[in-house]
Amino acid sequence: MELIEKATIMHYHRHRIKAFNPGTVKSLGWKGDDSQQKRFEVLAEVADLNGASVLDLGCGQGDLKGFLDNRFSAFRYIGIDQMPEFITEAAHRYGQLPDTRFYQRDFSTAALPPVEYVIACGALGYRCAKPNWFNEMIAKMYASASRALAFNMLDVVTFPDHPLLVGHDVEEVMAFCKTLSPKVELIRGYLDDDFTIFICRE
Repeated sequence: MELIEKATIMHYHRHRIKAFNPGTVKSLGWKGDDSQQKRFEVLAEVADLNGASVLDLGCGQGDLKGFLDNRFSAFRYIGIDQMPEFITEAAHRYGQLPDTRFYQRDFSTAALPPVEYVIACGALGYRCAKPNWFNEMIAKMYASASRALAFNMLDVVTFPDHPLLVGHDVEEVMAFCKTLSPKVELIRGYLDDDFTIFICRE
């Protein structure tokens, strides 16, 4: 992703922070609490995360940590996001919890730590002019996960045209994921414009 594209993403979120106030779901770009919750519910079905290590890419304000705490225990959580405002809020909300770390990083260029599960909610929703960038990111995330990768994307069929956000062809994404592993699962139907994919190693 080019520097101008990253700057555009940061400007987009800073504008939404001003419009919808810091710490809100809408400042992240979601329509509301319900859409974020439904995405979390699907992503959390990737596995039993009790006692596991989890990397949350594009963690925003760390709300996935809070969601997972209500379902699992004794898991180790790392959240990464390029927005300093989001990381500050995430650390304020959840940073005092055990086995919880937040880092301000661009996950597309940063070295990712090895974990059992990688989860990316909304991280692949932004436009990028670089050819094959999305496939490269999926492969990079999967390489960091010893057990499974869970991520979601916007569906090009139902997501309206947007200057910054972009929908994806489900079949094309699935075809690429199957080059990484034969164990690929597609989940649809929880939201009109979104789909989730699990890529598992076992």
